[in-house]
Amino acid sequence: MIPGDFEYYRPNSLDEAVNLLATHGDDARVLAGGHSLIPMMKLRLAAPEHLVDLSNIASLTGVSEEGGNISIGAMTTQTEMIASKVLSESCPIIRETALLIADPQVRYCGTLGGNVANGDPGNDMPALMQCLGAAYILQGPDGSREVEARNFYEAAYFTEMNEGEILTGVRFPKPPAGHGYAYKKLKRKVGDYATAAAAVILSMKDGNCVSASIALTNVADTPLYASAAADALVGTTIDATAVDQAVALAEGITEPASDGRGPAEYRTKMAGVMVRRAIQEARERAQ
Repeated sequence: MIPGDFEYYRPNSLDEAVNLLATHGDDARVLAGGHSLIPMMKLRLAAPEHLVDLSNIASLTGVSEEGGNISIGAMTTQTEMIASKVLSESCPIIRETALLIADPQVRYCGTLGGNVANGDPGNDMPALMQCLGAAYILQGPDGSREVEARNFYEAAYFTEMNEGEILTGVRFPKPPAGHGYAYKKLKRKVGDYATAAAAVILSMKDGNCVSASIALTNVADTPLYASAAADALVGTTIDATAVDQAVALAEGITEPASDGRGPAEYRTKMAGVMVRRAIQEARERAQ
């Protein structure tokens, strides 16, 4: 339970961090909150020779709203997002989701960037970022680029991030005023990964759904954006028939593993239950 030897770096700028990764290549790893990497190092499942800690780079923290978009720095902690006035007023589903992640001790150190960057299918923020239509901002030796969250995840722990790149922030369109939202998560105990979870964001006008977005957590090797399920709600009053169809379509794209959280069939059905509850609550919240 003791990590192997490594060189520790705490750069003061993003350029310095990128240069360190370029210099040390495959032997270097980025440290954000550390809740995924440090346990793997203790178990010797990861043995980086060079550890680049991003915690001293001020430009990677903070929440801002500009031009109809909301931006969140990668090193912004779950606790900081929970306390953010911008998010509380403009995108409260982030606060709701963050409060369901682990426990207060973890949330004080765990970062948004760390949660979305490593490709862990059990993490909650990746599906939420897909639901929000977010883009990830990546910085590497060849400059900066953006990748849509819906295209970022390839398999468990495999993403579109290239060697030497650092995820520096997340940007997404501000949800429309009066939107409804909900993140529903079934878990065995406080602090556990989801058995199944669902994020829903929708808007209503004159009693009809005019936009909807649905994404699922921990029921496949990657987060799942349930586009067909969301489309089933648009143009309806979100009546029982529409909800049943959306639930069935969401269940149809799941591929959960049978594990300690239950057999695959159970987890698929629980994904449907979470989608149903999230749709109902989002509908009630929509103005």
